[in-house]
Amino acid sequence: MKLKDIRALASVQAPARTVSERLQRTCYSVEDMRKLAARRLPKSIFEYIEGGGEDEVSLRRNRSSFDEWSFLPKWGSVDNLDLASNLFGSPVSMPVTLSPTGGTRLFHPQGESAVARAALAAGVPYGLAHLSTTTMEDVSAAAPGLRRWFNLEPTPDKGLLQAVLDRVSNAGYEALLVNVDCRAIGHRERDYRNGFTAPPSIKPKTVVEGMLHPAWALGFLANDAIAFPNLDADVPEGPLASSPDMWRTLLAGSYEPTDWDDIRDLRERWNGPIVLKGVVNPNDAALAAAMGIDAIQVSNHGGRQLDHMAAPLDVLADIVERTAGQMEIIVDGGIRRGSDVVKALALGADACSIGRPYLYGLAAAGESGVAHVLKMFRAEMTRTMMLLGVSTIEELRTEGRDLIRHRNEAFTRTQPDITPEATVSLEEMRTP
Repeated sequence: MKLKDIRALASVQAPARTVSERLQRTCYSVEDMRKLAARRLPKSIFEYIEGGGEDEVSLRRNRSSFDEWSFLPKWGSVDNLDLASNLFGSPVSMPVTLSPTGGTRLFHPQGESAVARAALAAGVPYGLAHLSTTTMEDVSAAAPGLRRWFNLEPTPDKGLLQAVLDRVSNAGYEALLVNVDCRAIGHRERDYRNGFTAPPSIKPKTVVEGMLHPAWALGFLANDAIAFPNLDADVPEGPLASSPDMWRTLLAGSYEPTDWDDIRDLRERWNGPIVLKGVVNPNDAALAAAMGIDAIQVSNHGGRQLDHMAAPLDVLADIVERTAGQMEIIVDGGIRRGSDVVKALALGADACSIGRPYLYGLAAAGESGVAHVLKMFRAEMTRTMMLLGVSTIEELRTEGRDLIRHRNEAFTRTQPDITPEATVSLEEMRTP
């Protein structure tokens, strides 16, 4: 090969001018973002994102359940491929939502506000956690056009509940995400080893980890203390702070008992959509549909609560059958690629929700990192649907069960309906 040929093949890129451009060149998957987040965060903080309950069987099962489904692409034209869909009668750019996550400013000083701005730009809803580290009002101000959902737990204190609902409504939140899997906090052993106790303890290794990650430490120390300003019915005033009693309540799981009557009461008090988050039992899904709940989020809390709990994807088909189109179904847990979203939609889900993936993006590069993760999901969904042979989300939902197969299913070859007009003989095919 001549020197001029080598020069023609060689290409030298100019340095990346923006964070987004750098991510586009170096991070090609959620796993790449995860590795970058692991380098940026102290180990104990990163493990707060990563960890699950007890032996983390549920955590691992969430991911492995997707690997047991294979695609069966069909041949045909794919015209005007479109990821647009609807949730609660309003459009979304793709059937993906961002799940509520607590302690978000631990991972980046911009916290929930950065996530909200990225979600708005991507055209997807964002669920703000009750245990968010930014007020619901500040998140609304950061992304006023965003479809915002608010996450809370049922409570028998109806006075407090109504006050919180009024605050949520006044802040412009469209829907409620109601946790039904947090009657106690899961035994998250990684967190205990790292000092995430009630109240939090700072261990010597935590200090060392902070010193080894000066960029994170500077951002952490230069901003308000981590606190949970949405726990009260009123807007908090002054510097954010956290009391030992509050931490004991949050981490020890001191919740008063609630039941289906509290869900019925909540349905009467809230005029907007309600999503029950943490449903995996088809019987519960049917009960929720019967009492007028708008949607469920099939979830085991990212494997962070009850260990050995069913993976959401494993129970999805049963729940779809039991609810029979009476409510919308969102799925989370183990979703790391757009192809995972396509699999869940093919099995009957209306949308998927992600948590850890966008937290990796936030920890790695703030708002730009979250935006990059959402761009990757869009690109992967588009590519998967193109290769699968479907043009729209509606087509995927309608034909999905013919396009996907579980490894335990017997492979049966089905013959498509062939019309006389579509029949072409070999002799006709040979005729010029």
